[in-house]
Amino acid sequence: MTGLKEQPDSVPAWTKLNAQEKQAAMDLAEDYRQFLSKAKTERETIELAAAAARDGGFSELEQKENIKAGDRVFSIWRGKCMAMAVAGSEPLEEGLNIVGAHADSPRLDLKPRPLYEEENLALLKTHYYGGIKKYQWVSIPLALHGVVVKEDGRVIKIVIGEKETEPVFTITDLLPHLAREQMEKKMTEGIKGEGLNLLVGGIPVGEAEIKEKIKQHVLNYLEQKYGIRDDDFISAEIEAVPAWPARDVGLDRSMIGGYGQDDRVCVFAALKAIMELTVPSQTAVALFVDKEEIGSTGNTGMYSTFLTNFVAELAARSVPGYNELILRRIMARSRALSADVNAGFDPNYPDVMDKLNTARLGHGVVVTKYTGAGGKKGANDAHAEFLGQVRRVFNRHGVIWQSGLLGKVDQGGGGTIAYLLAMHGMDVVDCGVALLGMHSPFEVAHKADIYMAYRAYKAFYEG
Repeated sequence: MTGLKEQPDSVPAWTKLNAQEKQAAMDLAEDYRQFLSKAKTERETIELAAAAARDGGFSELEQKENIKAGDRVFSIWRGKCMAMAVAGSEPLEEGLNIVGAHADSPRLDLKPRPLYEEENLALLKTHYYGGIKKYQWVSIPLALHGVVVKEDGRVIKIVIGEKETEPVFTITDLLPHLAREQMEKKMTEGIKGEGLNLLVGGIPVGEAEIKEKIKQHVLNYLEQKYGIRDDDFISAEIEAVPAWPARDVGLDRSMIGGYGQDDRVCVFAALKAIMELTVPSQTAVALFVDKEEIGSTGNTGMYSTFLTNFVAELAARSVPGYNELILRRIMARSRALSADVNAGFDPNYPDVMDKLNTARLGHGVVVTKYTGAGGKKGANDAHAEFLGQVRRVFNRHGVIWQSGLLGKVDQGGGGTIAYLLAMHGMDVVDCGVALLGMHSPFEVAHKADIYMAYRAYKAFYEG
């Protein structure tokens, strides 16, 4: 031990809340628990956010010819990313206040040709998406969520395994009696990626001339129930996710456990915050993007032009004489919180954390100056001046916050969309909720931190 103590101001947030705030935190957490139980994929997350936006008086940006202070608009791209804005009283050229989160989470995707039969069992082949510990995904109940697009363009939505009356799927593990060699391997090698195959059927069809009778029985069911044929998988996006709802954790119900909290907890908090705005000083934007877990690539990831296009549409409807120079000026003068989760200190694994610079569950929203790995590689590394502004705003609005980094130097690392927002010239810092078990099928967050994330994002919008 080095003798270093924990952060001197590291006091549980719950002790600083009054009775009304404690009840508000619990009420918000219940709304979030229901949201998280429904938002199992990026498409479902955006659908829920869009429904909330419409109920909250937001209209589609494309339907507005002119935008004035107080107007509420949103735009969706490819069903997987979304931006919302509340127009401010200040000119758009003064920049935006942006809170950006990602709607995708680690999971198992079905391959384009997934269904096969082996030893009188039918299975589906998968390819894992994002950084997972493969052994965590075996021997648990899994559900299938997604869409199948038929050749004629019809879209069939799939959700199988969430209701108690529906079957679930699983990836079987090797029994310990025969697993001596498996258990002597490194944890990264005990379960292979090509071994993450879902068990989906075991009854054969009766036709004698059919060779793969179990597979055919599954295909018959899919066609009768959903109108899906074997060749339709090539134009499908079906994800295997944990088949359980989010639950309260702890005898005191202080925490929420569930799948996909990285980063849907920040999506939820940002959504709630922007919904409550009326006429902010600076135009407020909530941004929900896809593909962060695999590098923010593709035309729905942060590398795409979605945010730029959205701001351009805003400017074209609100700035006289709009041109590309004005767009660049708006982007460069903006400020952003990269709303992503951080690792909370886990008493079971203390050695990977620097106690003086780690976040703790229940101690407030986490401000992370930099992420990255191996010498801050890939980090945004927020400027001191901007961190000073964020501190001032949070303290003025009574936000309980803490600072935290993602583990010890050279222990590992990670990234967010912060550096991609910063590419436009704007100031950005990471700010989100601490989790235990990040990227596992059952992540844990503290209800006080969820509440403070919502408070932090609303304070940032209001300035």
